[in-house]
Amino acid sequence: MCPFHAGQALGAVLGPSAPKAREMPQATIARRIPKVHLHCHLEGTLRSATFVELAGRHGVPLRYRPQRDPSDGPLGEEGAEAADPADPYRFADFREFLMIFAAVSRSLRDPDDYARLAREFVEDSLAQGVIYGELFVSPSVWTFFNPALDVRATMEAVVAELRAARPRATFKLLPDLTRNFGADRAMQTARTVAALTDLDIVGVSLGGDEARFPAPLFADVFAYARAQGLRCVAHAGEGDGPHSVRAAIELLGAERIGHGIAALRDDAVIELLAQRRVALEICPTSNALTGAALDEHPAPYVDLDRRGCIVTIDCDDPALFGTSIEAEYALVEGVAGAAALERYVRNAIHASFASAQEKRAMESQLAAALVELPAAAGS
Repeated sequence: MCPFHAGQALGAVLGPSAPKAREMPQATIARRIPKVHLHCHLEGTLRSATFVELAGRHGVPLRYRPQRDPSDGPLGEEGAEAADPADPYRFADFREFLMIFAAVSRSLRDPDDYARLAREFVEDSLAQGVIYGELFVSPSVWTFFNPALDVRATMEAVVAELRAARPRATFKLLPDLTRNFGADRAMQTARTVAALTDLDIVGVSLGGDEARFPAPLFADVFAYARAQGLRCVAHAGEGDGPHSVRAAIELLGAERIGHGIAALRDDAVIELLAQRRVALEICPTSNALTGAALDEHPAPYVDLDRRGCIVTIDCDDPALFGTSIEAEYALVEGVAGAAALERYVRNAIHASFASAQEKRAMESQLAAALVELPAAAGS
């Protein structure tokens, strides 16, 4: 587990009025309810101890400071800042968080490292009752830091570990096209991904700097992905305004929106989300720590849900943010209640790209668990 304490950081971000865990109603079902990942970056699940070990083995620092933005070409390094090996994921702001993510990516050097990442993710997920997941992976980031990396071999190593979770859990992949590398690189990644669908790849995602690399740049890439039978999701409304959410839906054909918090600033975008039934992947701790959460909406999932949007709950980069999907479920249950959490889990099942048969099986698992939960909660 990451030693970074999300509760302390949340207090710093939200201010002295931030609710403390002890003030929230006790979570009664979060621990035992079946869980579904729809917004989780596999690289962001790397255990802190594993990160420190791999970084030491490969001779890379625990911090990364590029001379300039990746979009400008190859990066030099101004010098890595010192980091505490006992607390390697502590960060002061969103930029520093991104540099930690870059350092994590550099510590993963070969397929065996990625296999270990996936294996430990499976262990942690099964321990929390996860039954299904669609995970973001970032091959363009992998090869940026390690140009010689064999993407297919790495994907095969990851998938072999993820498939070992069956039948207890099923995991599929949504490779990220990464805005910061530009449209041409995104198209290259999409073409690579389209040739790897035998490795449980169900679609593509778009993450990165949405303000500097807006959706119109990637319209052709997403059109290509759809033509190849790939499903499409996009981060939006996290680092830019509600117009970014609208563009992800109307220009990219995004079937789900990662975060989408900024939609709360535009009633028309809220209406668009509700009418088109585009699910929102809300990550409460992440949204607070990165500043995506709005001061006027401290629990955006409640407001979005009330306004007719489809809300799902996830944990984004759980190790780096010092959280877990179980902790996010408990936080949400404490704020919104058990009935709302159950609805969000059901939403995640329906919004997933699982087959109809898989969705029926998950519904059955959820129903069976809910029958047992009241007695378990009472005890």
